[in-house]
Amino acid sequence: MMSHVLSRWEPENIEFWKKEGVSIANRNLWISIPCLMLAFAVWMLWSVVAANLDKAGFQFTKDQLFFLTALPALSGATLRIFYSFLIPVFGGRKWTAISTATLLIPAIGMGFALRDPSTSYSTLLILALLCGFGGGNFSSSMANISFFFPKSKKGYATGMNAGIGNLGVSVVQFLTPFVISSAMFGVALSGDGYLFHNAKTGVDKVFWLSNAGFIWVPFIAAATLVAWFGMNDIASAKASFADQAVIFKRKHNWLMCWLYIGTFGSFIGFSAGFAMLIKAQFPEVDVTRFAFLGPLAGALARPIGGMISDKLGGARLTLWVFAAMIATIAVGILPALHEHQFMTFLASFIVMFVLTGLGNGSTFCMIPLIFQTERERAAAGKGDLALKQARVDAAKESAAVLGFSGAIGAYGGFFIPQSFGTSIKMTGAPDMALYIFIAFYISCMMITWWYYARKGAEIPC
Repeated sequence: MMSHVLSRWEPENIEFWKKEGVSIANRNLWISIPCLMLAFAVWMLWSVVAANLDKAGFQFTKDQLFFLTALPALSGATLRIFYSFLIPVFGGRKWTAISTATLLIPAIGMGFALRDPSTSYSTLLILALLCGFGGGNFSSSMANISFFFPKSKKGYATGMNAGIGNLGVSVVQFLTPFVISSAMFGVALSGDGYLFHNAKTGVDKVFWLSNAGFIWVPFIAAATLVAWFGMNDIASAKASFADQAVIFKRKHNWLMCWLYIGTFGSFIGFSAGFAMLIKAQFPEVDVTRFAFLGPLAGALARPIGGMISDKLGGARLTLWVFAAMIATIAVGILPALHEHQFMTFLASFIVMFVLTGLGNGSTFCMIPLIFQTERERAAAGKGDLALKQARVDAAKESAAVLGFSGAIGAYGGFFIPQSFGTSIKMTGAPDMALYIFIAFYISCMMITWWYYARKGAEIPC
């Protein structure tokens, strides 16, 4: 019978890695990925559900709809702060299974609430908050996977876990329009549906919005069981919250949090607000045909960002990503909005998503290298035992920072949709929000260049 607890785990030991480490690490990675994909799907449910509420008979203002799309990011980001430290406390296998199972709560809750268009706005707000369970899972998942791989493979591992996991955003935005168009679970579960009259086309169509929640239930249940029986806990990865809290004294923890707001915060924020932004600025466009494209491009780019960083260096890629994001807004998105050119707007935003994906991969490649370099420098000249302990400490610290920076970065998922909503409400256009984003990306460029990318940087990576 397979032992779920790994008493020996030395991924930096080449012989151990080749003999048994690589197969165990890959098994845990490929179980973790679908669990994280489902987490992202549940987390971003409201990004597509909000844009379809009117078709199911719900009547809310644009500002209310933007808030519904932003709220899961707020709760998810907050939960990530706590989830960041739970893997060394509970163990990766146990916590992955438990946290995946919690996704059943918002999925089932939304299924029943969305059957009735008279459901109150406050009830929907509570369900939006509960979808934050999916957002919290990212931090624990990334912290867990970082323990399994050696330094040379961390960019690949975290890129694959997060990149394919991020596909949950585009999957939910692509799949939802199809599942809500039929009573696929029968009237007993899906409800009677709502007859929506499209004034533009003159076509009547019935929608079962409850399916947007129910569709995920069997997949979540299956993933929970696979995680429980197929993953491992690492004995040497055990640590209390107090042990991990040392990261709050590390300057580079806070610097990487800032950069990750710029990369992942942009990805998840644009993912949450993209459909509503299209609907607000280009009301003649069918949102469901295009909303999933940006998050899909960003998710696919993330593992590429990790792999490029393993070869060329994460800081160099991160620097160029921020420069390109600034240029894309300035010469692509803003002119397209002013000239009401939807295809230029769409193409520019897809480029923006690709850049955020590359940056997500590059920044998460930087974190383990930064903390391993710091701890190895501190142990230099103290012998092999001190060096070995330094690497164990670095693995724990970098795992905590991966989770914590993921938590802070996720607040972008709240502020970006809210910025769009506020800008449109105050000025009638999203331009003000976009100018703020440009200023923020400039600050990210400066930090990356000074601390990590320039010649003579404190920690070149």
